[in-house]
Amino acid sequence: MLSTLRNAWKIPELRKRILYTIFLVMVLRMGNFIPVPGVNIAALSASMGQSGTLINFYDLISGGAFSGFSIFALAVSPYINASIIMQLLTIAIPKLEQLSKEGEDGRKKIQNITRYISIPISIIMAYASYMYIYNQGVVTDSSFLGVMLILVPLIAGSTFLMWLGDQITVKGIGNGLSLIIFVNIISRFPTLVNQIIKSQETGAVTGVAVAMLLVVSLAILLSIIYMTLAERRIHVQYAGKAVGNKTYKGQTTHIPISIIGSAVIAIIFAMSVLQFVPVITQLFFSKTSFYAFINSNSPWNIFSTNTWSHAVVYAILVIFFTWFYSQITFKPEEMAENMHKSAGFIPGIRPGKQTELYLEKILNKVSVIGGIYASIIALFPIIISAHTPFKGIQFGGTMFLIMVSVSLETVRQIESQLVMRHYQGFLK
Repeated sequence: MLSTLRNAWKIPELRKRILYTIFLVMVLRMGNFIPVPGVNIAALSASMGQSGTLINFYDLISGGAFSGFSIFALAVSPYINASIIMQLLTIAIPKLEQLSKEGEDGRKKIQNITRYISIPISIIMAYASYMYIYNQGVVTDSSFLGVMLILVPLIAGSTFLMWLGDQITVKGIGNGLSLIIFVNIISRFPTLVNQIIKSQETGAVTGVAVAMLLVVSLAILLSIIYMTLAERRIHVQYAGKAVGNKTYKGQTTHIPISIIGSAVIAIIFAMSVLQFVPVITQLFFSKTSFYAFINSNSPWNIFSTNTWSHAVVYAILVIFFTWFYSQITFKPEEMAENMHKSAGFIPGIRPGKQTELYLEKILNKVSVIGGIYASIIALFPIIISAHTPFKGIQFGGTMFLIMVSVSLETVRQIESQLVMRHYQGFLK
């Protein structure tokens, strides 16, 4: 990885792209420290203590901008939600499905629609964020003008980050939105280390506990790298054919299926489903008996991260959404049809329906295995918070999962740029 970056730096065009990306990342980090007016930041930061909640997850991917309630507090969450909605609508609406099959032009049109959808989503999320901080009692001015001074910067900041991500993708290195999330997560590490050091100084945790945490974290990181690179390969044989005066020999290739390719989306889905009811209740029904129940430690309260029922339901939802998202993205029926049109077949499997059933069977097995692993990763911060002295520390396997996937994706893009410029020798 380091050699790839070093060799990319030697190429003027790639060096320009890297410097441009670094500049936009600096703009991102500066914006994270510009607070929204009319909010008591100190009181808000103190109120966000429970680890593993949806609010803390959004704070993590925003690089602490939400707990500091800066203009980038929403981060790229509206665009992520819009992308997920568009992927689901692509399956449900035939016109969008046809648009997704029209190549690069179709994908660009879907991206434009996604950008437009993200704006109303950012408005909804900005108002929900306002209601959250209002219920926390940290809003200093609740007049109409005061509300507008909070909502407008949040919406504008989210829209600006969407544009910033597009600029990194087009003129920089890697996927812009993924890099924004990556940088935000990395920026939380100094705060995390500082929390652990303070806990050790106050005697809340021992040196042995810190050492064990480091060992477990390293083991999880290595396992995530291994599982991210792991894939199930389905061998495909293409028959030879004659086109005009040319004869093409048969070829053997494979279809790679990632083991945990849908893990991050599945965790976000599961977390959103479990936290949707508590968030809505806290925003609009904070004085009801149901609100008291979802904040209790009753063993049957699936909305509390301190109960065993929550862990069980959370794991089941992660496995289900991993399977569901794998099904809608891989599409065994479409894959089997394309293989048949291209004179391809899986050795030992009849083309057509038998190939579709075979692909679906393999996909089910892979998605279940990936879902079980993703559920373990998702439960890691809950276990850390409930059964170790490290309470209230935003630390989990999900951030490792995002970091590893974005790092590998960025390195692959740099390597492809090097190969395009005939620098294959640098990759050895």
